[in-house]
Amino acid sequence: MRTYELLSIIKPNIDSEEYDKLVEKIEEAITSLDGKVLSTDKMGRKKLSYDIKDYRDGYFSVHNFEMAPEQVAKFNRQLRLNENILRVMLLETTSVKA
Repeated sequence: MRTYELLSIIKPNIDSEEYDKLVEKIEEAITSLDGKVLSTDKMGRKKLSYDIKDYRDGYFSVHNFEMAPEQVAKFNRQLRLNENILRVMLLETTSVKA
Protein backbone atom coordinates (compact mmCIF):
# COMPACT_ATOMS: atom_id res chain seq x y z
CA MET A 1 0.00 0.00 0.00
CA ARG A 2 1.21 3.45 -0.90
CA THR A 3 0.03 6.82 0.35
CA TYR A 4 -1.60 9.27 -2.06
CA GLU A 5 -3.05 12.76 -1.98
CA LEU A 6 -5.95 13.72 -4.23
CA LEU A 7 -6.93 17.32 -4.93
CA SER A 8 -10.24 17.58 -6.75
CA ILE A 9 -12.04 20.62 -8.11
CA ILE A 10 -15.80 20.15 -8.35
CA LYS A 11 -18.26 22.20 -10.44
CA PRO A 12 -19.63 25.22 -8.53
CA ASN A 13 -23.18 24.91 -9.88
CA ILE A 14 -24.08 22.10 -7.46
CA ASP A 15 -25.45 22.82 -4.00
CA SER A 16 -23.65 22.00 -0.74
CA GLU A 17 -25.61 18.76 -0.22
CA GLU A 18 -24.53 17.44 -3.61
CA TYR A 19 -20.96 18.52 -2.84
CA ASP A 20 -21.02 16.50 0.39
CA LYS A 21 -22.48 13.48 -1.44
CA LEU A 22 -19.78 13.70 -4.11
CA VAL A 23 -17.03 13.84 -1.49
CA GLU A 24 -18.57 10.74 0.15
CA LYS A 25 -18.74 9.06 -3.26
CA ILE A 26 -15.00 9.68 -3.75
CA GLU A 27 -14.33 8.11 -0.33
CA GLU A 28 -16.52 5.12 -1.24
CA ALA A 29 -14.58 4.69 -4.50
CA ILE A 30 -11.34 4.57 -2.50
CA THR A 31 -12.65 1.92 -0.10
CA SER A 32 -14.25 -0.13 -2.90
CA LEU A 33 -10.78 -0.52 -4.44
CA ASP A 34 -9.42 -1.83 -1.12
CA GLY A 35 -8.02 1.56 -0.15
CA LYS A 36 -8.09 3.29 3.22
CA VAL A 37 -9.08 6.95 3.65
CA LEU A 38 -6.67 8.67 6.06
CA SER A 39 -8.14 12.18 6.00
CA THR A 40 -10.52 14.40 4.06
CA ASP A 41 -10.43 18.18 3.93
CA LYS A 42 -13.38 19.97 2.36
CA MET A 43 -11.87 23.33 1.51
CA GLY A 44 -15.11 24.81 0.19
CA ARG A 45 -15.68 27.10 -2.74
CA LYS A 46 -12.68 29.03 -4.08
CA LYS A 47 -11.90 31.23 -7.04
CA LEU A 48 -9.83 29.60 -9.78
CA SER A 49 -6.68 31.20 -11.17
CA TYR A 50 -8.02 30.67 -14.68
CA ASP A 51 -11.28 29.44 -16.18
CA ILE A 52 -11.78 25.68 -16.42
CA LYS A 53 -14.60 24.67 -18.78
CA ASP A 54 -16.02 28.23 -18.46
CA TYR A 55 -16.15 28.09 -14.64
CA ARG A 56 -14.45 30.82 -12.61
CA ASP A 57 -14.65 29.03 -9.26
CA GLY A 58 -15.16 25.56 -7.84
CA TYR A 59 -15.42 23.43 -4.73
CA PHE A 60 -12.06 22.07 -3.58
CA SER A 61 -11.46 18.90 -1.57
CA VAL A 62 -8.29 17.07 -0.53
CA HIS A 63 -8.21 13.36 0.29
CA ASN A 64 -5.24 11.54 1.79
CA PHE A 65 -5.49 7.78 1.39
CA GLU A 66 -3.64 4.50 1.04
CA MET A 67 -4.14 2.24 -1.96
CA ALA A 68 -2.36 -0.52 -3.83
CA PRO A 69 -0.48 0.93 -6.82
CA GLU A 70 -2.24 -1.37 -9.30
CA GLN A 71 -5.65 0.08 -8.28
CA VAL A 72 -4.72 3.74 -8.83
CA ALA A 73 -5.36 3.72 -12.60
CA LYS A 74 -8.90 2.36 -12.04
CA PHE A 75 -9.56 5.00 -9.38
CA ASN A 76 -8.25 7.82 -11.57
CA ARG A 77 -10.46 6.64 -14.44
CA GLN A 78 -13.54 6.66 -12.17
CA LEU A 79 -12.78 10.25 -11.16
CA ARG A 80 -12.33 11.46 -14.72
CA LEU A 81 -15.63 9.88 -15.80
CA ASN A 82 -17.58 11.87 -13.19
CA GLU A 83 -19.12 14.86 -14.96
CA ASN A 84 -19.24 17.02 -11.79
CA ILE A 85 -15.47 16.92 -11.29
CA LEU A 86 -13.61 19.60 -13.25
CA ARG A 87 -10.03 18.62 -12.41
CA VAL A 88 -8.11 16.13 -10.32
CA MET A 89 -4.50 16.02 -9.24
CA LEU A 90 -3.35 12.72 -7.79
CA LEU A 91 0.08 12.59 -6.16
CA GLU A 92 1.98 9.82 -4.46
CA THR A 93 3.22 11.09 -1.11
CA THR A 94 6.16 9.81 0.81
CA SER A 95 5.45 8.53 4.25
CA VAL A 96 8.23 9.13 6.73
CA LYS A 97 8.55 6.48 9.41
CA ALA A 98 10.50 7.17 12.58
